[in-house]
Amino acid sequence: MKTLNKTALDLLRAKRPEVSEVISVGPDDTVLSALGLMRDKNIGAVIVLEHGELKGILTERDYARDVELEGKTASACLVREIMTERRIVFAKPADSLERCHALMKAHRIRHLPICEDRKVIGVLSARDILEAIITGEEHLIRELETDRLMMTTDTGFY
Repeated sequence: MKTLNKTALDLLRAKRPEVSEVISVGPDDTVLSALGLMRDKNIGAVIVLEHGELKGILTERDYARDVELEGKTASACLVREIMTERRIVFAKPADSLERCHALMKAHRIRHLPICEDRKVIGVLSARDILEAIITGEEHLIRELETDRLMMTTDTGFY
C-alpha cells in the first residue's frame, strides 16, 4: 500500500501488538502510576479517560515540566494536575497519513489520539507517522530506480 493511501487506521493496525490497544489512566491516578505504565509499555504518553470519555493526554514531557521542574513528587501529584487537557486534537480512523501529519505539525503535538464515535481507538506518535512516510519514500525511490534501469536497459540511453 502506498503511503499516500494509508489511513490512521492502517497505521494503528501496523503498530506493535503491545501498544496497539488504548493505554490509558484516569485523571485521579497518581502521576507515578502513569509513569510506571509508560515504562512497562515502553511509550511516551498515555490517554486520560474518565468514564470512557477522552479528558486529556499525559506525556513524559508534562511530567518533566510540571512535576520535576516544579519540585513536586510523582507519588503526590494527580494526573489531572498536569495532563494536557486544552482542546484535544484528534484524528478519525479514515483520515489520511498526510492529514494526521498536518494536524500534528500545526498543533505542535507528538501524540495524536484516533477517535471513532467519540471513543479513542488508538494513538499515533510522531514516530509512527515519520516511519510510515520514510517507508513510503523508500518504496518510491526503489520504483524510480527500477524505472530508470528499465529505461536504460531497453534503449541503451538515458
